[in-house]
Amino acid sequence: MAIPADKLGEPHAQLRDAQGKLLGGIVFKDGQWVLGLDGRIVGESHSAAHVLAILKRAAALARAEGREATLVFSATLRAAAHQEAAAQGLDFDAFQEKLAAEMNAPATPGD
Repeated sequence: MAIPADKLGEPHAQLRDAQGKLLGGIVFKDGQWVLGLDGRIVGESHSAAHVLAILKRAAALARAEGREATLVFSATLRAAAHQEAAAQGLDFDAFQEKLAAEMNAPATPGD
C-alpha cells in the first residue's frame, strides 16, 4: 500500500541505481530518522549517524557487487551525523567503521 507523499516525512537522503530507481532513503518524521530500503521501512532511530552509516554501507555493498549506486544526502543529515560521532569522540569515518564491526560481530547466545 502506497503512503501519500505528505505522510512520508522530510526527505534527507536518496540512494539510486544507474537508471535512477530509488533503492533507499532517509526521511525525518516525528523526531525520528526513518530508513527505507527496497521500498520498505527497515528501521527508525534518533541517531542520524546510525541511519546514514547504514545507508552508506548499502551503497558500498551495491558498488562492491558491480552495481552503480549514487547516494546524495542533505547538509542537515550530514551535520547531525557528524555531530553525533564527535560527541562519541570519533570522526564520522571512525563511527562507520565501529558500526560495521559491531554489525559483523558474531551473534552471542541468546541473540
